[in-house]
Amino acid sequence: MSMQTSLYLVKCLEEEKSMKASIHSARQRILTTATDLFSREGYRAVGTDTIIERSGVAKMTLYRHFSTKNDLICAYIEQTIENFWAAFEQVISEHPASPQIALVAIFEMLASTVAEPGFCGCSCLHAAVEFPQFDHPAHQVALEHKRDVRARFLQLAEQAGARQPDILADQLLLLMNGMLMQGRMEGPIDTTSSVVQAVKVLVDAQLKA
Repeated sequence: MSMQTSLYLVKCLEEEKSMKASIHSARQRILTTATDLFSREGYRAVGTDTIIERSGVAKMTLYRHFSTKNDLICAYIEQTIENFWAAFEQVISEHPASPQIALVAIFEMLASTVAEPGFCGCSCLHAAVEFPQFDHPAHQVALEHKRDVRARFLQLAEQAGARQPDILADQLLLLMNGMLMQGRMEGPIDTTSSVVQAVKVLVDAQLKA
């Protein structure tokens, strides 16, 4: 291979990398803008024109990445779900030998999140409220996530030795959703002591002989 050909290939590879980075950057700008707007103002209140203007991309660019507004909404929800699981599993990994302690720690983490300035609630609960139709794509993504969370609670309840793990999983999911919605209604609030006490009562009741 000649030096000229080699340099040409390097240049092509660099241009390809640059193009991919630009595409990723545009998609991320759109998603970042949508995250800010959807979380603060809701899904229905925010139009694609506003997202295009705020993100600084062309309309064609937005629709190249997200064919419909629903696709963008689902991408936003899926991103928040990914962040949720990263934090959730990190807490569990810190208590590998004690699932009951892990359950309490999960709610300590969630309560801490709700207390943070700028907390805007749960993207999945918002989707269920704004899109009550069960066949709506955003509702489906949200519902699947909540079912996955319940399944994970169930697994931890079984590992902890709960007498009625199904009931405990239901109780924990209800407690989590209530805390997240309360935080949205009232703004950032510190519910740590109340939530932790409630979790301990629920878990202890299931572990007593």
